[in-house]
Amino acid sequence: MSNYKALLSVFSKDRVGLISLVTGHLFDKGINLGDTSFAVLGKGGEFTSVIDIPADVPESELIDELHTLEGMKDADIDVRRFAFGDGDTPPTDITHHILCEGPDQPGVLARLSEVFIDFDANIVRLKSDQTDRGGQTVFTTRFSVYIPPARADNCLAALDNTASVLGQALTSERSTI
Repeated sequence: MSNYKALLSVFSKDRVGLISLVTGHLFDKGINLGDTSFAVLGKGGEFTSVIDIPADVPESELIDELHTLEGMKDADIDVRRFAFGDGDTPPTDITHHILCEGPDQPGVLARLSEVFIDFDANIVRLKSDQTDRGGQTVFTTRFSVYIPPARADNCLAALDNTASVLGQALTSERSTI
């Protein structure tokens, strides 16, 4: 029996056991997980995974079954077959972890992420949070990135300059993995 690759996205109210509920059902269906992520976003939980689905399991059936699981009736669930070819992709080895934090303002993430383009750096993971600290909204972004070694110092200096202009504090460390 052949399989096909798809992207599974589940967004529902966050609760303890959400990941176990979804992954247990996928296991029972003979679906193997590839790259997977989970994040709490506001009061919701977002589970995303590249999945390897047996050919006899249609996407619509999987979506319907996931909706029947406890607490998943109102979840946003999507399964999309991969449309990407086997072309080249940017490097995904994480060379640096970067933390940027400061007052929230429109465009912070856009301006920071643009810096990486000039240095052929690839954002592999990103997580941003808004928190209230003493009546001020603070925007915190954590980047895990690949920066070409010969360009790392200049990229980090440019990123620090951009962060400073935006009132953000930046710290970075080389990945040990």
